[in-house]
Amino acid sequence: MWKEFKKFALKGNVVDMAIGVIIGGAFGKIVSSLVDDIFMPLIGLLFKTDSLTNKYIVLNGVDTTGMTAEKAIEAGANILKWGNLLSIIINFIMIAVILFFVVKGINKLKDIGKKEEAPAKPARVCPFCKQEIADDAVRCPHCTSELPAPETK
Repeated sequence: MWKEFKKFALKGNVVDMAIGVIIGGAFGKIVSSLVDDIFMPLIGLLFKTDSLTNKYIVLNGVDTTGMTAEKAIEAGANILKWGNLLSIIINFIMIAVILFFVVKGINKLKDIGKKEEAPAKPARVCPFCKQEIADDAVRCPHCTSELPAPETK
């Protein structure tokens, strides 16, 4: 059983996946920090608040002037916390955009190493019967016409 487990655990795919999960977790922390520490404060400026999560609408008429969402709930207000939802949506969109550009960049780096294929040479055609012929043919196999000498490069 130990041999089977060792064989499974050391397979290339399992090790690659484990490394991907570890790097993905670390990258996720970087992206979350970028969104939370850089972009969200800038968006907070638009709404004149330090945190969007504290934005809410009072539904039952209780005066909650200057209260956070938690304090408003404690005061008996029935609130709709739209700021928290908006914050999560913005966070998701920003993470998706950042990951899109990262994956796009990685794909571009992968393409750099690939050799560009030469465009396909057009097939040689018999000038008499218009059928495709071999590049080095001197007589057409279809109409038996004598062909001009093939072009050499």
